[in-house]
Amino acid sequence: MRQTEKTATSDYEGSVTIERLREGAVAGEDPRLSVLFAIAGVFATQQDLEAMLQRSLSSLVETLEGVEAAVLLLYDPDDDRLAVRAAHGYDFSKLRQVRLAVGEATCGKTFETGQPRFYPTPRELAKFSRSLTDEHAAAFREALIGDRWPQSAVCMPFFAGDKEQGVMMLENLHQSHAFVRGDLPFLQAVVDLVGLAVENAHLRVQLEEARAFDEANRLKGELLSVLAHEMRTPLTSIKGYSTALLMQEASFDPDVQRQFLEIIDEECDTLESLVHDLLESSVIDAGLLKLEPQPVLVPRLVREVIEEIGRRTDQHHFLVDFARDFPIVDADPDRVKQVLRNLLENAVKYSPEGGLVITRGEFTEAEITISVADQGVGISPEHLNRLFDKFFRAESGPGHHVVGSGLGLPIARTIVEAHGGRIWAESTVGQGSTFYITLPLDGISQETSEED
Repeated sequence: MRQTEKTATSDYEGSVTIERLREGAVAGEDPRLSVLFAIAGVFATQQDLEAMLQRSLSSLVETLEGVEAAVLLLYDPDDDRLAVRAAHGYDFSKLRQVRLAVGEATCGKTFETGQPRFYPTPRELAKFSRSLTDEHAAAFREALIGDRWPQSAVCMPFFAGDKEQGVMMLENLHQSHAFVRGDLPFLQAVVDLVGLAVENAHLRVQLEEARAFDEANRLKGELLSVLAHEMRTPLTSIKGYSTALLMQEASFDPDVQRQFLEIIDEECDTLESLVHDLLESSVIDAGLLKLEPQPVLVPRLVREVIEEIGRRTDQHHFLVDFARDFPIVDADPDRVKQVLRNLLENAVKYSPEGGLVITRGEFTEAEITISVADQGVGISPEHLNRLFDKFFRAESGPGHHVVGSGLGLPIARTIVEAHGGRIWAESTVGQGSTFYITLPLDGISQETSEED
């Protein structure tokens, strides 16, 4: 960040502390202390930096006599410019793109010198405003609320230690010489608070980034651990059965050979599923999930997925319960099938003794609800809230391990929520689980249906 030595003018030495202002207020010498405390209150209760600066600047203008407009700019070291981050008396939306060069106009000159600067008359303001670019001058003219131009102003730089962070400019629209050197102690206390608040906001961002980095590393380590553990079993099976089939000194009858090959095929499917979940999770984390909605007959999708899963189990029975007039939904059919496949596969995995798996559809005017219920081991209450966390997998019962990445349900939740729906689960240990998803009925298919 740009560094400027913080020096004092001949009329002002150092900043005034809160304690000194408090003593002055008690003695009746400085009633403006309430303004300072109001600004400090904003900084203490507001977390968003832009909102914090805007509220504090507005509080200062609205409560301090003589101040009728103000702008606050922060220095951006990436392009060595000053960006407007708050304004009062101006339309802030029209100043968002303003980025003053260091030394440009009043604020740029104040930042360049690192010292407070007074502009007591319109002539002085005009003199230093001549260096504004045409684009910036037009932006300030258009943004000014009302038809009165500033008659006098004062610019105050603010720091974090010896690093200059930005500039606050206070303006009076009605009189010249509205600001005097005697205002400096109070104004310095204000900008010291602003500098402290900005520095705290930057530190908070850095802390959050550090935490996010640590969390990313933790998740990466957890992912590698899960994949290493989950891939070991299918890889061991594939290696073992393929090695057996290749042994020249051993011979197997066709039925045994087919059994070995079926096991190899199933374990390859398991590996493919693990890799697919990993890739899908990476796509979602990168914000690249895209939906291609079209009219969808959900009951047909359900039957297609059940037919696919049913070929892999002879212990489970599947029941589909949808009304004949079940509405058409505008959704991405491939993504909806992906969610249904995950829920139905989980229903099979977590009911190792077999049983009935019921997929039911209900609807209202606003949305459809699809539920998948099994008669499996169930999920304990303390695990229900974690089902949709990455890498979390509910216990599958003693002596039964369910292979998986722990990414299926988080992926399903992201897909459902991207459609504007919801997903949740209800369960009783030992009696099975029911997963629910909703999808909104607000697409073009519904508009067409209503017109018919």
